[in-house]
Amino acid sequence: MRISGTYTPIKWDEVDYLVISERMKSTRASVEFQFAGDIEGLATVEYLMYYTSFDPADLHNSQARYVGQIRIVGTLQGKVGSFALNDSGTFTSGVANSIMEIIPSSGTDELSAISGHGSYSADQNGCTWEMEINL
Repeated sequence: MRISGTYTPIKWDEVDYLVISERMKSTRASVEFQFAGDIEGLATVEYLMYYTSFDPADLHNSQARYVGQIRIVGTLQGKVGSFALNDSGTFTSGVANSIMEIIPSSGTDELSAISGHGSYSADQNGCTWEMEINL
């Protein structure tokens, strides 16, 4: 089944862990998102990011690749539970685009059998996601 919705960042704590040059670095970010739509709930994420071009004067001019693991706790079309996803994406010209894969056997409670994959996109106009899942 296809599901979709929006998400809103509510926490973003990013720290450098390797500075290669003034414009190139690796960071780690602890993030929380509020999900709305077919999934209603809170997502906690740990990202590792590699900036190939970092612009401290305007972060939207930066370019990066990132990987992360997302855990969503809430309801999916009325079913209560949680599940985790692997996330891989790019940030270019102020736009983040990712592909996500549900981690097998990560579902709990009424979502224990969940599987699937999806994508999300975020820019200055908002954040949207969509997934193809099986329950």
